[in-house]
Amino acid sequence: MLKLAILDMYEGMPNEGMRSIRELVEEFSADLHMPLKYDIFPTRLNGEVPDLSYDAFISSGGPGSPIDSAGSYWERKYFELMEGLHAHNRNHPEAKKHVFLICHSFQVYCRYYGYGLVSKRKSTSFGVMPMHKTTQGHHDPLLRSLGDPFWAVDSRDYQITAPNEEKIRERGGSILCIEKYRPAVMLERAVMAIRFDDAFFGTQFHPEADAVGMRRYLLRDDKKELVIEKHGEKKYWEMLDHLTDPDKIMRTNSAVLPRFLMMAFQHRLNSVNV
Repeated sequence: MLKLAILDMYEGMPNEGMRSIRELVEEFSADLHMPLKYDIFPTRLNGEVPDLSYDAFISSGGPGSPIDSAGSYWERKYFELMEGLHAHNRNHPEAKKHVFLICHSFQVYCRYYGYGLVSKRKSTSFGVMPMHKTTQGHHDPLLRSLGDPFWAVDSRDYQITAPNEEKIRERGGSILCIEKYRPAVMLERAVMAIRFDDAFFGTQFHPEADAVGMRRYLLRDDKKELVIEKHGEKKYWEMLDHLTDPDKIMRTNSAVLPRFLMMAFQHRLNSVNV
């Protein structure tokens, strides 16, 4: 049986992310008839973290600043877990623990380990956005079935820029995609996904987002106004149309996290059979 720990980083705030993750995990287990047990840990709310008995870990997105929490109780517990996972993977390469970091978790992780500059955006990015692959992104097993660009839900007030590519490469990792490439805009493009090593993976976008939850968000008055103010009314209606397009977020939802779980499951089977 694959044991999965889900770290809830929403700090008790209402959200679509945790529902989407739970449903995706349950559908993966049912569709592939794979035994999978998962537990949820309210890490950011009370500092609760799993032990190292789990095979895979998904750390969710969440609200607020990924900078202001530095030194907090929950961060100390969180990075004690991350250090334990790094040590385990170094000492047991045949039985590595797999970790997927989403949005807020990705930002906090990059800030703590110095993989890039974490800063507040000039304005909120929210909607169904294109993600542009790097050369490495075309070949990564979690992204290679997606187009270039591929489409995903982006929802953030912060960003990762000025990546420390040398440090990323030293660990065996690579930058996999960036936000929409706009040559006319003299701003550095934010990093949208990094493979840190063969077991740690992080995305700024929300691969768990589904059409049902995103449509619910876009129809909210505040989100509608935000998108129209930033992108115009035509773009807003295009985003709603994207939700029914099987090649947009539906494809991303069905590819990225399920493939992560599959790889973790296969690694677990291989380590048992060694």
